[in-house]
Amino acid sequence: MYLCRMNIPENISAALEKQGIHTLNDMQLASCASLKERDELILLAPTGSGKTLGFLLPLLDLLDSGNTHVQALIITPTRELALQIEQVFKNLGTTFKVNTTYGGHSMQTERHNFLHPPAVLIGTPGRLTDHLRRENIDLSQTKALVLDEFDKSLEMGFQEDMAFIIQQLTSVKQRILVSATDLDEIPAFTGIQNAVKLNFLTVSKPEIQAFRVVAKDTEKPEVLLDLLCGFKNEPAIIFCNHRDTVERISDFLTQTGVVNVNFHGGLEQDERERALIKFRNGSADYLVTTDLAARGLDIPEIPHVIHYQLPHQEAAFVHRNGRTARQGASGTMWVIHTETDRLPDYLPEIPLKQIPQNQPLPHLPDWKTLYFGGGKKDKINKVDIVGFLSKIGQLKPADIGLISVLDYSCLVAVRSSSVNKALPLIRDQKIKGKKIKIGIAR
Repeated sequence: MYLCRMNIPENISAALEKQGIHTLNDMQLASCASLKERDELILLAPTGSGKTLGFLLPLLDLLDSGNTHVQALIITPTRELALQIEQVFKNLGTTFKVNTTYGGHSMQTERHNFLHPPAVLIGTPGRLTDHLRRENIDLSQTKALVLDEFDKSLEMGFQEDMAFIIQQLTSVKQRILVSATDLDEIPAFTGIQNAVKLNFLTVSKPEIQAFRVVAKDTEKPEVLLDLLCGFKNEPAIIFCNHRDTVERISDFLTQTGVVNVNFHGGLEQDERERALIKFRNGSADYLVTTDLAARGLDIPEIPHVIHYQLPHQEAAFVHRNGRTARQGASGTMWVIHTETDRLPDYLPEIPLKQIPQNQPLPHLPDWKTLYFGGGKKDKINKVDIVGFLSKIGQLKPADIGLISVLDYSCLVAVRSSSVNKALPLIRDQKIKGKKIKIGIAR
């Protein structure tokens, strides 16, 4: 295997190749090489560039299977990013335990997990601080620290929590700071003093076509609808500045027959997870969101980004646009504004586009999401779900899409044309000897 020739252990190489990763990109190679020579790294790379592997692979060299303490700590600003990193680590197929800790997750479950500390702990600043103050976990033996999406953590006001956490790390040898923007100054509380800086932010410019659409003051929702109708069901992220706008636009689209999901910080954790899963698995082609989804989430290959409202800061504008044209793909960026809107100074010259009206609505998604009321804590895994749906639900492999197994539930994409046939067959059946709730996910 090519990856084995790059000094990546054979079991890790096999796991990567199974995911279709046959070689590392330049950023990942540079990161691995730098951390073999130095203990401090500042890694600057855009969202979607694969930087998670860029810092996880070097961490593996530090992990000791005989060590029963938390050996590596990864601090991230959002629960979604924490879960994403956890999944990437699990996909590496190591024998090391990994756990996440974040607000909205069960404190009791997390405390139970810490009875046998994970080798790698991933958490948000607030929840980590809470556990440390309660003395639920000991980080005094932790050797490696990763500050992922550090610039976003600063934006969200986590400086004090991060400073407190890092003070507890008395044995850290390796420090990695990851950011999607170049910082003028690295705060002293990070402990980073002599880092190698790898800047991959300007290596390649994405191929984004940009357009403006002008609407009358009272017709922005209708113009948005016309725009989506022209996309022919190609996925799009619709950015708004405020939670109430997100919900209002999402409700408007739903009432017109356009399947979408909304995502913002005011939703409960399970609602946010469910929305992202539906968007990823094709059950909804459109995500209406605040800047919470601008980065730090695993949402690949989005052809269109729409600014229903323009952000106040240029940095937010750039991060939103980073959701399209990723990893060599092309994409489009759309700005919808009214005739009376004052456009921000950062906005470049963008050509005006006329959108056809009265086009057919997007057709319903090809997939629907089934909810299973049991998950990891019930010892249910993806193989169980596939077997259950194939044998009991009489579904073909092509009818089963993305499967997401959570702690206490599973969300499974099933081809829309097969859902009504399968549901009566599986609704009252047992899985792993246990009868659980099964139905269309809300």
